[in-house]
Amino acid sequence: MGLLLPGLLFVPGPPAHAEPQPPRPPHRRPLPREHKRPESPPGPCAHVVQAGDSISRIAARNRVSRQAVIEANRLVRPDALRVGQRLDIPGCQSARVPVAVEPAGPVARPEGTLLAAVGPRRVPTRLFLAVPEFNGRSIDFTWPVMGPVLSGFGRRRNGWHAGIDIRAEVGTPVLAAAPGTAYFSGWERSYGRIIRIEHDNGFTSLYAHNLQNFVEVGDRVEAGTVIGTVGRSGRASAYHLHFEIRHEGMVYNPLYLLPARDTILARTDEMPEPPEDDDEDE
Repeated sequence: MGLLLPGLLFVPGPPAHAEPQPPRPPHRRPLPREHKRPESPPGPCAHVVQAGDSISRIAARNRVSRQAVIEANRLVRPDALRVGQRLDIPGCQSARVPVAVEPAGPVARPEGTLLAAVGPRRVPTRLFLAVPEFNGRSIDFTWPVMGPVLSGFGRRRNGWHAGIDIRAEVGTPVLAAAPGTAYFSGWERSYGRIIRIEHDNGFTSLYAHNLQNFVEVGDRVEAGTVIGTVGRSGRASAYHLHFEIRHEGMVYNPLYLLPARDTILARTDEMPEPPEDDDEDE
């Protein structure tokens, strides 16, 4: 045992038999684990309703059942689709179909058609500007009302027009332009009271801004059947009928498909002033 000197503290060392301990590594925080986000299964395809569409046509185009489309979108009134309405198409394993985007400007197609933004809501629409040839598949149309044409098909001052506007007094009977079946009869924001009729060979006709609709979905009509009366419902600045003819998604100039008339266009001073913000029709 050693001697303790005054003012010194004796600290005993480790026992002679103890092994030296290795130095401790510096403290490090554990690296966070990488969490991979689970890949979501592909969703259903989407379809944006265009003029002339029906649940049956949309279902057939996408190879699914009509009832599956109705249930997937919880449609209470399957026959009352709205132009621009987005529908989910169940059972589609491909990537989601992009929603139609308004073209920046009219896009000319090699086959003589034009893709343009039509109407107040600027719906992308295919217009056929030339005289059509249907190779024997055309049908005979008659004038839905008699009167001067206030606005023709095609280019307008504020955009593009997918039909013709026929001037007539309020309450004038609107006639079916060809035999067919009504597949829409109701109200749309821009068109007001509107009727759509499906004809043979893939043709459809449209009658808008009506004061009254006299047909319901599923009604069979003949050429000349009174289906409504002329009004100015929706976005319209004067009493007239907005009339369209379409074939398999393409819009055609009705003047090329209706019987020729001596007087077509109204005088400039007879034309109504358009709404301040936009065209009244699609």
